Amino acid sequence: MVGTVKQVGENRFREGFGRFYEDFEVGHIYEHRPNRTITQTENIWFTLLTMNTHPMHFDEEYAKHSEFGRCIIASPFTLSVLVGMSVTDVSQRAIANLGWSEIRMTHPLFAGDTLSGETEVLAKRESASRSNAGVVTVKTRGFNQNGVVVCEFERTALIARRGYDVEEKAGY
Repeated sequence: MVGTVKQVGENRFREGFGRFYEDFEVGHIYEHRPNRTITQTENIWFTLLTMNTHPMHFDEEYAKHSEFGRCIIASPFTLSVLVGMSVTDVSQRAIANLGWSEIRMTHPLFAGDTLSGETEVLAKRESASRSNAGVVTVKTRGFNQNGVVVCEFERTALIARRGYDVEEKAGY
């Protein structure tokens, strides 16, 4: 479970992260923390790293003539931050991400906006091929500081069951 603490020796404790397959319940919504204020510097770095050459992300003069009047955050960056925000709650115990779908960029995100996220559990089922895991499908939504949805997507992951041997081997 998220945020659990396990005693691993005398006067010694280890923080645990992530949910096992058994911990997911359809209909539960996880609010991700901390929120994240996005900067233009990060946006420019992301566009450079990913070779995104669209000037809407890094050329203020170009962007001020657009319908937004300023640069917008690159949508794959918004998506990436939201996925990262959801890891502790959703996929810290994943064996594999199986896919993303229904990705929607519903409102632009701008430098200086603060992104928050939440994830709803849509479905779960036991894996047909792996007794040590189950398949969980979730929907993640990202909001700006005004509560406006800026991005949403569905994601399916193969999540380890409690007691999966990698946990013990890795010292978790």
